[in-house]
Amino acid sequence: MTDRPRSRMCIFLKDGAEEAARFYAATLPDTRVDHVQPIGPNMAMVLWTCMGTRYMLMDGNKAFAPKHDHSISVATLDQAETDRLWDALTEGGSEGNCGWLCDRFGVHWQIVPTALTHMLSDPDREAAGRAQAAMMGMKKIDIATMRAAFDKVPA
Repeated sequence: MTDRPRSRMCIFLKDGAEEAARFYAATLPDTRVDHVQPIGPNMAMVLWTCMGTRYMLMDGNKAFAPKHDHSISVATLDQAETDRLWDALTEGGSEGNCGWLCDRFGVHWQIVPTALTHMLSDPDREAAGRAQAAMMGMKKIDIATMRAAFDKVPA
């Protein structure tokens, strides 16, 4: 009897699934390519694990492409990690607002510093609101700018 595999999100790419998974494994911490299965000429199904979450990338389907409303959210520990991942993932892709981006493979990401999550969920709702207002004007999240807005004492 075969054990049931865990669930995983499947992301269709027009092409380049293996290249994308190998790039992610080289870029993101605790990320690896688990299995590459050719499924046709220049087509593959790739099982990969990104920071503990399992995914499947498949290519060769020209009718489907990743969409903005399906994104991978990565929590970063500090500004250096935020900058490194942002720069790597936006190379050949595009920046969005509030920590969102689209990489060169068409996959959408949210690069979210843990500091942002802490500020936005703080019980001081006025401070959280100031941090959120600062975030709304950003592309890549700048923790220091958000912190300055959060810590500002109202006049």
